[in-house]
Amino acid sequence: MDMHVQALRGGQKRTPLNRSQIVGFWGAWGGWTLDGMDSFIYALVLAPALTELLPKSGYAATPANVGLAGSILFALFLVGWGLSFIWGPLADRFGRTKVLAGTIFTFAIFTGLSATAQSVWELGFYRFVAGIGIGGEWALAGTYVAEAWPEDRRKMGAGYLQTGYYAGFFLAAALNYTIGAHFGWRSMFLTGAVPVVMAIIVLLRVKEPERWKDREKMARKSPLAEIFRGPYRRRTVVNAALLTVAIIGLWAGAVYEPAAVTQLAIKAGMSKPDAARTASLATGILAIGTILGCLSLPPLAEKIGRKKTLAFYFLGMAAAIALSFGWAFHLEHGLWPFVAVLFMLGFFGGNFALFSLWLPEQYGTEVRATAFAFCTSVGRFIGAGVNFALGAMVLHMGSLGVPVALTSLVFVAGLLIIPFALETHGKTLPS
Repeated sequence: MDMHVQALRGGQKRTPLNRSQIVGFWGAWGGWTLDGMDSFIYALVLAPALTELLPKSGYAATPANVGLAGSILFALFLVGWGLSFIWGPLADRFGRTKVLAGTIFTFAIFTGLSATAQSVWELGFYRFVAGIGIGGEWALAGTYVAEAWPEDRRKMGAGYLQTGYYAGFFLAAALNYTIGAHFGWRSMFLTGAVPVVMAIIVLLRVKEPERWKDREKMARKSPLAEIFRGPYRRRTVVNAALLTVAIIGLWAGAVYEPAAVTQLAIKAGMSKPDAARTASLATGILAIGTILGCLSLPPLAEKIGRKKTLAFYFLGMAAAIALSFGWAFHLEHGLWPFVAVLFMLGFFGGNFALFSLWLPEQYGTEVRATAFAFCTSVGRFIGAGVNFALGAMVLHMGSLGVPVALTSLVFVAGLLIIPFALETHGKTLPS
C-alpha cells in the first residue's frame, strides 16, 4: 500500500507540499479561475455586445436575432473547446507546465482581442480561438495537480482546483456589476487579457511533475491511439459520454441563467440596469453554491465511491434544472424562487470536480493528459450542437423555460451510463 495512504489512514500528518507544488497549484487554480471568468463574460455581455455588432454586420438587433446570433456564436465557442483535445498529446509529449501556459496565453490574448471586434463575425472568430485555449486549461490543470501532489492530498486537491472555475463566475459577475456597468461590454473582454501574466508565471516558476519526467524517458507511442486500445477503450467511451452529460447540463443552466434572471427582473418591474445587477448577484449565488459543491464532493467520493457520488450529483442537477427553468421561471412572481433554486443548481453543478479526481485515476502517465483532454472535448462538440438546437427552440417557442428545462432529461440518461464506468475508490494514481 502507498506510504501516503498508510499515513493518512493512520491519522498521521499529511505530506507537506513543497514550493513548486504550491506555486504550481495556484498557477493552475488561477488559470482555471480566469478561465471560468472568461467563459462567463460572454453570457453576461451577450445582449449589449450583439445589440451593437448586429447592425454593423447588416442585421437588425431584434431580440430574435440577438438570441439566434448568440446561440451560433456560443456554438462556435464550444466547437473551439472541442478542438482543445490537441493540447493533450502536446502535454504528454512536451510537458504539463509548458503546454498549460500555452493554453492560458491563447485564451487570454483572444479574449482581449474580442474587445476590438467590429462585427459579429470578428467576435465569433475571437471566441472560437479563445475556446481552444480555455478547453485545454481544465485538462492540463487537472492532470498537473493529480501528478504533482502527493497521494494523500491529490483527491482533495481536485476539489480545490475545480472551485477556481466557479470563482471565475463570481469574479465575472463582480466585474460586470462594476466595470461592465460603467464602461460597457468591451471593457469586460479587456479584463480577460489579464491571464497572460499567469501564463508567464506558470512557465517560469513551476517544475514538471516527477511522474511525467520518468515517463519522458520511455519509448514513445501515439497517446491518442493508446486510449482506444486494451482496457482504456471502454473507459474512454464511458468517460466521454458522462462528460457530455455534464457539459450539456452545465451550459444549459449556467449560460441561460443571466438572461433568465434579467427577464424575470424586468417582469418584476425593475429597470434594465437594475435587472443587469440582479443577474450579476444571481450569478454570484450560483458560483457560491458550486464552490461548496466542489469542496463537498471529494470527501463524499472517498466515503461512498466515485460512481455513487456522480449519481447523487446527477440526480441533483436533474431536479435543480427542472425546478428552476421548468417551475420557478413560469411563476407570476418567479424571480426570487428562481434565484433561490440557483444555489441548488450551483451545488450540484460541482459534479465537475469528480472528473478532475476520477479521470487521472483511470489512465497511466503516458496518456493521462490526452485522455483527459479527449473526453472533455467530445462533450463540447455535442454540447455545441445541443446549444444551437436550444437556441432554435427558444426562438421558436419565444421562451427560455421549457427548452432549458428539458435538458434535465440528459442527466437521467447519464444515470444509465454510470454503471458502466470504472470504480477507482481506494486505488492510488497509476504510474
